[in-house]
Amino acid sequence: MDWLQTSARLMIVSDLDHTMVDHHDSENLSLLRFNALWESNYRHDSLLVFSTGRSPTLYKELRKEKPMLTPDITIMSVGTEITYGNSMVPDEGWVEVLNQKWDAKIVKEESSKFHELELQPDTEQRPHKVSFKVDKDKAHVVTKSLLERFEKHGLDVKIIYSGGMDLDILPQGAGKGQALAYLLKKFKTEGKLPNNTLVCGDSGNDAELFSIPDVYGVMVSNAQEELLQWHAENAKNNPKIIHATERCAAGIIQAIGHFSLGPNTSPRDVMDFLHFKLENVNPGHEVVKFYLFYERWRRAEVENSEPYLASLKAACDPSGVFVHPSGIELSLFEIIDSLRSYYGDERGKRFRVWVDQVLPVQISPDTWLVKFKKWESSGGELKCCTSTAILSSKDATTVSDGLTWVHLHQTWFKELASKDHSTWPV
Repeated sequence: MDWLQTSARLMIVSDLDHTMVDHHDSENLSLLRFNALWESNYRHDSLLVFSTGRSPTLYKELRKEKPMLTPDITIMSVGTEITYGNSMVPDEGWVEVLNQKWDAKIVKEESSKFHELELQPDTEQRPHKVSFKVDKDKAHVVTKSLLERFEKHGLDVKIIYSGGMDLDILPQGAGKGQALAYLLKKFKTEGKLPNNTLVCGDSGNDAELFSIPDVYGVMVSNAQEELLQWHAENAKNNPKIIHATERCAAGIIQAIGHFSLGPNTSPRDVMDFLHFKLENVNPGHEVVKFYLFYERWRRAEVENSEPYLASLKAACDPSGVFVHPSGIELSLFEIIDSLRSYYGDERGKRFRVWVDQVLPVQISPDTWLVKFKKWESSGGELKCCTSTAILSSKDATTVSDGLTWVHLHQTWFKELASKDHSTWPV
């Protein structure tokens, strides 16, 4: 996130399970719609924050299962861990805040005296979070007794119950809301307070997010009763919080439009790229559009016609070069011609393509260097490459007439390389 030198245009802070990620959507369509919208319109000047109850272990497992973008900031373990970027560098200042009046050893000892509590797996026990499962009808009584015991030990803790079964014991200063408040204070100190912040959630452990002053909020349509009840009791007259009519990521897209926070038409909602004109042409949209067409071509969701291929060539420099991850070098025109043999080869299959971390840097008045990751998923197999592209404006004085691909260089991403190079044309 160091690339963002000014205030973010929009910061989205979203829960994952049943908010950003719809576990009932086997095709991941709403998530993919959000991905395309974010990378084409927001990645270059906005911040994406995932705030999840999951531990780092379970968070990384989810990333392998779902086509998720890489967030700029990750808040995990119910707001007890804040990390930054690809490397997930921890925020040491947040650790110091949470250490106040907290002793995990005492918390575990006192909790072990309650037979109603079932300890969650070791991966879910974190330095500032002790987690259990407990029946809904016993949660209130157990919570009250635990708090009394902790107070006698001089601890200042909070207990969050969510999902009808998960009970998390945290330092009083922890939680999703407190973590967000900490980040906003940090940004303000640095002179980088986001222009707008949108929080998104579905369950009880998301309620704190909606209590932060001056943020917009969306409870997705599938929000649980515990969050809806909190809203009815605490924020029903707040015009900045809505209950979406769409599920999960689709509800987030709906909220962006409802609050006029920016563009909310995902490129995946555009069916005809040949005649679609974007008001603000940008490198991110060009990359997203190209690979979305590529996905539809291989799924036979667009017509197998020469005008489509001609339009691709029109968007490429005649002397443009493509370097395949295998090291093979071809002209961009050769790559487009080769796509004829790939038409419909993924028809009827769960084949999806998405791009992540599309970051353009303007290197001259009419030229951009664009770095991104290109992902493919087919038959449960994930493949990924890091890509570097050079795009230039067709008219040296404006980008309104579109951008031209000049160069594209791909490198396999760690262990996610394709074993069969012929299945990865571009």
